[in-house]
Amino acid sequence: MVIGTHALIQDSVSFDNLALAITDEQHRFGVKQRDAFMKKGKEPHILVMSATPIPRTLGIILYRDLDVSIMKDMPASRLPIKNCVVGQIYRPTAWNFIQKQIAQGHQAYIICPMIEESENLDVENVEEYTRQIQMAFPPSIKIQALHGKMSAEEKNQIMDAFAKKEIHALVSTTVIEVGIDVPNATVMLIENAERFGLAQLHQLRGRVGRGKDQSYCIFLSGSTQKEVMDRLSILGHSNDGFEISNEDLKQRGPGEFFGTRQSGTMSFALGDIYTNADILKMAAEAVDFLKESGYNFHELASYALEDDLNFAKNI
Repeated sequence: MVIGTHALIQDSVSFDNLALAITDEQHRFGVKQRDAFMKKGKEPHILVMSATPIPRTLGIILYRDLDVSIMKDMPASRLPIKNCVVGQIYRPTAWNFIQKQIAQGHQAYIICPMIEESENLDVENVEEYTRQIQMAFPPSIKIQALHGKMSAEEKNQIMDAFAKKEIHALVSTTVIEVGIDVPNATVMLIENAERFGLAQLHQLRGRVGRGKDQSYCIFLSGSTQKEVMDRLSILGHSNDGFEISNEDLKQRGPGEFFGTRQSGTMSFALGDIYTNADILKMAAEAVDFLKESGYNFHELASYALEDDLNFAKNI
């Protein structure tokens, strides 16, 4: 058994007899990377896991290239996260809310899309934001920055301090997206939420709501355009990863099932992935039944073709 990162996909890595490949956080892998795992063995079993499937994955599920198991229930005692989607004018209110949560003994995450200021992008960055919030909050509130340019040792020290409640608010990039479990953190503020994908926002939101206390997620958008706010409102109305993925699928399209694009529309002569999803599932279940019953698919196909030709002649 080998447990590793993307390094396991490299050409230099070979297996004697790969029979099972399990990919966690599947949405973080590209199409070619996931395909590389399948080519490492002789038709190995593939298991992929994700809190939010990307549109292409949901499309593949609907077209029956993947079986799916869904864990719908949260661990006992956890409450659904309360969400809101707002513009930048709401920032002072959000800061006041964070201070109230900290005063109650809780902690907070603040997510920025950049580490430092950029000449090309007018978005919030961790370094400047940390300085601003340290000036705005009372000195008793301990605030710390966290980002990917820090050494592994420094990041671990900061996360250990946060877990021990020595840090009240963590201003961070998306490095905290997965693998972080601090049940005392009850609020997350995501700046420039419009710059993140829905799956990534859902993953980030999953860092709160991990304890018994009510948790909150504030999606603060740098754009108030209707299409932007409509997209973010999907997260404001739902904590369900599959529902979010389904809405993402409608907006972005499933991409290519036989190619590498992970979004975009794909046209079929018959059948539509959005309106005919139930029929597609029924058809897939019928195929499974026929397989288990021992039917000869070549014969069935020839009968179907003959019927279609007779039907066409009658027309």
